[in-house]
Amino acid sequence: MGKILITNANIVNEGKVFLGSVLIDGEFISKIFIGEAQNAFAEKVIDAQGKYLLPGIIDDQVHFREPGLTHKAEIYTEAKAAAAGGVTSFMDMPNTVPNTLTQKLLEEKYQRASEVSLANYSFFMGASNENIDEVLKTNPKNVCGIKMFMGSSTGNMLVDNRTTLENIFSKCKMLIATHCEDEATVRENMEKFKAKYGENIPIECHPLIRSEEACYKSSSLAVELAKKYNSRLHILHISTAKELELFNNKIPLKEKRITAEVCVHHLWFSDEDYKTKGNFIKWNPAIKTKNDRDALLKGVLENKIDVICTDHAPHTLEEKKQSYFKAPSGGPLIQHSLVAMLELIHEKKITIEKVVEKMSHALADCFQIEKRGYIREGYFADLVLVDLNSPWTVEKNNILSKCGWSPFEGQTFHSNVSHTFVNGHLVYENGKFDESVKGKRLLFNRN
Repeated sequence: MGKILITNANIVNEGKVFLGSVLIDGEFISKIFIGEAQNAFAEKVIDAQGKYLLPGIIDDQVHFREPGLTHKAEIYTEAKAAAAGGVTSFMDMPNTVPNTLTQKLLEEKYQRASEVSLANYSFFMGASNENIDEVLKTNPKNVCGIKMFMGSSTGNMLVDNRTTLENIFSKCKMLIATHCEDEATVRENMEKFKAKYGENIPIECHPLIRSEEACYKSSSLAVELAKKYNSRLHILHISTAKELELFNNKIPLKEKRITAEVCVHHLWFSDEDYKTKGNFIKWNPAIKTKNDRDALLKGVLENKIDVICTDHAPHTLEEKKQSYFKAPSGGPLIQHSLVAMLELIHEKKITIEKVVEKMSHALADCFQIEKRGYIREGYFADLVLVDLNSPWTVEKNNILSKCGWSPFEGQTFHSNVSHTFVNGHLVYENGKFDESVKGKRLLFNRN
């Protein structure tokens, strides 16, 4: 790859916005200039006047469905959708078929990604009630973390045995990411609504079945165990205001042993949207009230919540159109996560500096990712150019996820991603892809 110069950009980095230029040399950021570039030769020059240059978005929770569920999605298609949305790195979950519960199956996913992924990648090692020996073999330097379902969701990886939980939290030294919903509470709520409605439970009951109580009970148990064993805990997709009391915003992120994530759909939708969106916004944990949504955004602004991601989890239209019990939870979001958060900037609910912090910088710090997440000289050139004033509408013909639908269909966004660089390679430019170079395996600065 030759040198590429991005000039006249509004660079958003480390809490500041400044007019500048960035020189890319091969895979890395070679030079950052304040204002115009001085004496910088490049084979390709991109004039970014009026646009904003951000570090590439890092998504720490996706379900790309490969292997075993490729009728819904696959690494190739979803990484392509990611690149179009400005997401340059992703971390994929283990509830594939088969579940990623051995080191052999884990490495097979890495091999596949090296062949087809346009974005950088990492894969969580799955924890079950029986595979502690395999979990403890995981290399913290080249695997993002251990994933544990402390509540059943899509797939069959529920870890509900107290002895197993104690074993994992006490012995595992690397990051443990948890899905927290108390299974007994969910099942009890389910039976109540089933007694009332039979098999035809209205989707509006979803946040009452997968309730605030179910979330808090499980999250508080995870925090209790992490404190007991000084474990490195990362709680995924916080969905309630009540859970915020579990998290500390008084210490810097790099010093935290317990961190929290919120997903775009929990910041965007509320239970009022079930009337029009139905199963298309059925996620686990459930989208809850406006009060929860507003509190979660406040938690982001006050640093009780550390990172923003998607829980991108495609299902087919046919699957989603089924009745409540049969329709799976999850939906595609990765192509639209950045523009959705930028829309909240237009609504003056968040700043672009905070969006970059929570979708790039904080991910790099939280997971200790090597040389990514910031616009710094010597770092990998994972970069995204966005135009904050280029409206477009999400329609079926511009959705890139394999499932072919989005909960954002019909939504007009003010912002548009024009360019995405992955390791210095211009993978996406104004709707066109250059697939000649694939992404890299993420590495981590850990002992």
